[in-house]
Amino acid sequence: MSTAFYTHADCRLHDMGAGHPECPQRLDAIHDQLLASGLDIALEHRDAPLATLEQIGRAHTTHYVLQLKDVLEQIESSGESRHLDPDTLACPGTWRAALRSAGAAVAATEAVLRGEVDNAFCAVRPPGHHAMRDEAGGFCFFNNVAVAARHALDVAGLQRVAIIDFDVHHGNGTEDIIAGDERILMCSFFQHPLYPNCGAVPKGTNMVNVPIPAYTRGMEVREVIDAMWLPALEAFRPELIFISAGFDAHREDDMGQMGLVEADYEWITRRLQDVARRHAQGRIVSCLEGGYALSALARSVVAHVRVLADV
Repeated sequence: MSTAFYTHADCRLHDMGAGHPECPQRLDAIHDQLLASGLDIALEHRDAPLATLEQIGRAHTTHYVLQLKDVLEQIESSGESRHLDPDTLACPGTWRAALRSAGAAVAATEAVLRGEVDNAFCAVRPPGHHAMRDEAGGFCFFNNVAVAARHALDVAGLQRVAIIDFDVHHGNGTEDIIAGDERILMCSFFQHPLYPNCGAVPKGTNMVNVPIPAYTRGMEVREVIDAMWLPALEAFRPELIFISAGFDAHREDDMGQMGLVEADYEWITRRLQDVARRHAQGRIVSCLEGGYALSALARSVVAHVRVLADV
């Protein structure tokens, strides 16, 4: 399998301040672990391009895109950071970082659909799955996976794509954008109750939301995936699988209270890879979401990407 690894130095320019868990060091930790594991040499490294406003507008309202552009460019010019919500701070580097993050997801989608690579992982930040159609939040500005999914459908002409979200937090932004779009099946598990304190009742029939209590361990999550995700995915037959790859359900990550370990992320990835091989020519585009305990994040990403690269 050939795997593209998308990232960009601009993604490190987004900085929400000392002590904030969504920090530039997340990408440094991943980079270091890729080198230490030897996996780095098995990947095709690519720079993330800047997304266009047209691409972003397939998932977000025009008003929101233009309003956020104006705010972030003002911050870029002034050099002064500003809170968009209590958790989400924009700094002078946020605008370019957000464009790179969405751009990586679109570029990875195009590369996979052209057959240049079998699959791709986007090591980008800020993350995206809490960004709604017309609202930033939860450390997110643009919904990278939703932007890429709509690109695959509306530009590349696919008929069916799946979005898998295994972050410890519910991808409320993704749900807000794609609920009711029957071309997209979204499957997720998430700790509940936990921020953003929703998702137990899906907003659309194209959602397989699985709320899971705190302290759930990996074997129980695997049973849920086998029982609930996989039958839905088999019936849907996606032509491309997108993954919102959050690693904060790891037992070492105190953003949640779940008990997954690297072997669980490896198992999940293999199950999704099996579905992709049966229905989607093996095509997967995975984008980094959460994961804030740096060592656990880096080890989990390596476990995930190693399966994608089949090494």
